[in-house]
Amino acid sequence: MTALPPASRARRAALPVAFCAGLTAVLTACGDAKEDPDAGTNGVGKLSATEIESKARTSADAARAVRLAGTLVSKGGTYKLDMRLKQTGATGSVVSRNTTFELLRVGDALYLKADAAFWSHAERDEGEGGTAAPGESDSQAADKLDDKYVKVPRDDPSYKQLRGFTEMNVLLDGLLELHGEVVKGDRDRIGGTRTIKVKGGGRGEGGTLDVSLEGRPYPLQFARGGGAGVVVLTDWNVDFPLTAPAADDTVDYGRQLPRTSD
Repeated sequence: MTALPPASRARRAALPVAFCAGLTAVLTACGDAKEDPDAGTNGVGKLSATEIESKARTSADAARAVRLAGTLVSKGGTYKLDMRLKQTGATGSVVSRNTTFELLRVGDALYLKADAAFWSHAERDEGEGGTAAPGESDSQAADKLDDKYVKVPRDDPSYKQLRGFTEMNVLLDGLLELHGEVVKGDRDRIGGTRTIKVKGGGRGEGGTLDVSLEGRPYPLQFARGGGAGVVVLTDWNVDFPLTAPAADDTVDYGRQLPRTSD
């Protein structure tokens, strides 16, 4: 075997040493690198809590349509909403402890749809604010109203309350309000979309808003403070048809709509 000159042996020994040193440097650099949480996002996560909240509100105010679903807890009871909303009207359902009904608003025309049980169990005024069990005539009337659209008269006391469930701006302004000092929270995912949380009151006592980090910074979820419900907002700017019900599907209640016990 021919002996290598000293210089050649030195060069051959230097190659693996240099390779190992380079590999070590690469591995070390990979280990030290930190993933950028804002990579591939709309950049909202880099803003302050106040700025994030402002951008979310601006996006919501400019939207033409949205779907709002979730639970609201108030002094009047607990409501489960699933409403598709836009400026010219809305359609969807409202569920409370004792009642379930659908709402449809086309412009100023508001319709309520429910089954016979809803109408037969509605409270009737009796004497000094008491209630009476539905009689035979009430049951017969309820059967006629079963699964039909009842147009709510604009001068009916129920009109304003029921319409509130169909007003896009009213619902969004009332539900997406953070109270107290706002601070940035953790990143999360809502329906597979990356979000950044903004909390009111420091730890969320004043509500917690999840704002999209993808595309426009729309509000995607809002948890109301004090456990007063959680709503999820989807289908931003997705239009949907609104058509008044056919005459065959509409019934005139003929008098003031009844109150319902929650």
